[in-house]
Amino acid sequence: MSRGSPLSEPVIYHGKKFIVLSDWDGTITTQDSNDFVTDTFGMGRTDRVALNQRIRNGEDNFRDAFRKMIVSVVENGKEQGKVKHTFEFCKNAVANNIKVDSTFKGFYEFCETNDIPVVVVSSGMEPIIRAVLNKHLASLDGIQIISNGVESYDDGSWDIQYRHPESGFGHDKSKAIAPYTTMQPAPIVFFFGDGVSDLSAARGATCLFVKHKPNGENELMEYCIINKIKHRLFQSFEEAQGLMKLIIFAETEEERQSIIAREWPEVA
Repeated sequence: MSRGSPLSEPVIYHGKKFIVLSDWDGTITTQDSNDFVTDTFGMGRTDRVALNQRIRNGEDNFRDAFRKMIVSVVENGKEQGKVKHTFEFCKNAVANNIKVDSTFKGFYEFCETNDIPVVVVSSGMEPIIRAVLNKHLASLDGIQIISNGVESYDDGSWDIQYRHPESGFGHDKSKAIAPYTTMQPAPIVFFFGDGVSDLSAARGATCLFVKHKPNGENELMEYCIINKIKHRLFQSFEEAQGLMKLIIFAETEEERQSIIAREWPEVA
């Protein structure tokens, strides 16, 4: 028997001039929790990185590749047929090892003060995200999270419950942006991401912020360069906040658009 929860429909914010949509893993967190679980308890870093490269090159899709990673975690943790790496085990391991960008709380409070909704848009699983939030950012427990769910089974095994199982992304993040691009007037959408799960959202944002990671796993940055998608690299939300201020507090719409054009130039 399986145990899962129905995925809630996202709340759409109307009448806002600006909105922030952000990936969670590797963007708000300093390390991708899914990568951590796969590298530590599953197939290992080498095979995971190879799968990510296949996704970026169009040889595989995120939905199927991520499921392979999860299967490797479950299967690798079996002892005499008993699942050792249960979902609770993995969730606790993530909560105890994954940290959050220390500047994100201040960034969130800045957005809240200026009536800018902040929405987490993740290809991970909400219970894991909530576990990290509760440990490091308990005051932000009301933040909206659009993500996938989890299906758990009596034998201790588990699987991801995709929000958009018909999509090769599993969770097509462009669908979180789409309602805002069709509004009249449309708000300025700031999207923050870092990896292969963010490829579908890359073209939809007004201003795309791409997290630059020192470990060299910069799949979204590489994708944007290859496909000539305007983007701005950032390393902390404090840095991004400074740039957003220029746009938010511009005195005229002409000045605002001029700043966007200057800071998000065409990719050569």
